[in-house]
Amino acid sequence: MTLPIIPIAGALVVVYFAYRVLYGTDTPHIKGLPEVPGLPLFGSLLELGVDHAKVAQGWAKKYGPVFQVRMGNRRIVFANSFESVRHLWITNQSALISRPMLHTFHSVVSSSQGFTIGTSPWDESCKNRRKAAATALNRPAVQSYMPLIDLESTVSIKELFHDSKGGEVDLDPRAYWQRYALNTSLTLNYGYRIDGDKDDALLKEITDVERGVSNFRSTSNNWQDYIPMMRLWPNMNTEAVSFRKRRDVYMDRLLRELRERIKTGTDKPCITGNILKDPEAKLNEAEIKSIGLTMVSAGLDTVPGNLIMGIAYLASPQGQKIQQRAYEKILKVYPENDAWERCLHEEKVPYITALYKEILRYWTVIPICLPRVSIKPIEWNGVIIPAGTTFYMNAYAADYDETHFKDAHTFNPERYLNVPDGAGTPHYGYGAGSRMCVGSHLANRELYTAFVRLISAFEFTPPKDPRDMPVMDCLEANAIPTSLTMEPKYFKVGFKPRDRTLLEKWIRESEERTRELLM
Repeated sequence: MTLPIIPIAGALVVVYFAYRVLYGTDTPHIKGLPEVPGLPLFGSLLELGVDHAKVAQGWAKKYGPVFQVRMGNRRIVFANSFESVRHLWITNQSALISRPMLHTFHSVVSSSQGFTIGTSPWDESCKNRRKAAATALNRPAVQSYMPLIDLESTVSIKELFHDSKGGEVDLDPRAYWQRYALNTSLTLNYGYRIDGDKDDALLKEITDVERGVSNFRSTSNNWQDYIPMMRLWPNMNTEAVSFRKRRDVYMDRLLRELRERIKTGTDKPCITGNILKDPEAKLNEAEIKSIGLTMVSAGLDTVPGNLIMGIAYLASPQGQKIQQRAYEKILKVYPENDAWERCLHEEKVPYITALYKEILRYWTVIPICLPRVSIKPIEWNGVIIPAGTTFYMNAYAADYDETHFKDAHTFNPERYLNVPDGAGTPHYGYGAGSRMCVGSHLANRELYTAFVRLISAFEFTPPKDPRDMPVMDCLEANAIPTSLTMEPKYFKVGFKPRDRTLLEKWIRESEERTRELLM
């Protein structure tokens, strides 16, 4: 008796599609590369949980520093050691230059304003936008922005001094330094700054929305990016749509008001203004919006988290000696107590440079960096990883790699002293390679200036109430573990002025220098 051919063929088709749904991936299995086994449909999503960086770091002990993993229907290559990141992201940077398209961020959140430079797949438009941003944020350009950093750091320190009642009241420093970084970015790009109580609602809205958008850029927060059938449920996109609409309001406002100021001749020099007024500018409207999005989101990505957690560490019992040494090093270079003003023009206290580098390493505020897609095959230990493969950099694991950093879990700025300039990438706090953070020079100057001034102005002390102590573990300190960037948990610090009269003098002099920026 012969079996009917059509039912058998139908069954095979069903089996094939069931297999594709349960086990299929966007790219084929990479022969020779260790693979973490996963479950049907979910792959390793359940095991990765909310702490992808920590889990992947643990897997590296079993599977080696580079392995492949199935996350839903996406095949991902994880790099978890300092050396493997250097090989893949830096040695092969021309091959690892693009970005994958993720459903939640690219198709939902970004459907109105477009993509930031950092999240855009590589093409001619992305190249042009990145070039424009790089020109506006190179070393010489950044030095011309120091009056802005002078103003914003002065405003934050003056408010800390006032709100702490001269050191009597412990403070939560988070909002002060979020505004410092955000205002610097807004002024650079739009010639507009958030001014005190008048714009507190706008500050809160931008901060809240950009933190929400950061969740949608995250590689660990949106399962519908990995399991397509989950996109069939409309409520999966509801929150993303809400944040998109809220972001549209202030992004459209910032650009609209800049155009109005240009029309009336009351605008201040800024990146977007320069582009709008340049008849030879080659960027279209969408590309101009992309640069704006990049500056606003970047203003809350790296600098605030590192500044805030740096303050937390220096104020902790274990950070007191490092804080004291930093203060002594500042005084050694500037015995006339002119570090407050001189730090705007030069970076001549190596210990402070080493301090912010160690903060960037220790508090890796983007534990899993924005993903990359290869445009050419890449070789790793004899294995050829084909073009079109998605790569995740486990920056947390790489920055805590004991084979590269001695006592990696110890906070120690000394590791960056006596290291020659150009000695290589010191950490992966800004990513690495061809799509490394284009604003790293600006961020470094923001960090250096803030720490020179903060340490010169205050002695940081632990909070009086033990319940206000900060969490010191890099990952545990994050209030939103699935976010792309760290959102520091609540804590307080004592800010005791070292010399009230001198601090008041510094603030007064800075206000005189930057008076016209406030007009």
